Amino acid sequence: MTKEKVARINELARKKKTVGLTAAELEEQAALRAEYLKDFREGLRQQLDNTYIQYEDGHREKLSLKKEQ
Repeated sequence: MTKEKVARINELARKKKTVGLTAAELEEQAALRAEYLKDFREGLRQQLDNTYIQYEDGHREKLSLKKEQ
């Protein structure tokens, strides 16, 4: 996500608090937020995929997904 898009998200948030947004601006805000969240989750997933747990005895274990119950 580019700095310009993040700035636009912030601009729309400020405008929403003060004067409100038009229907088109609400749609734009929702689309930008969805893109931001997608990028954020993708980055977090990549970070977790490269995370290891190191135990006191020195061995390391790759972090794995938790099984659903």
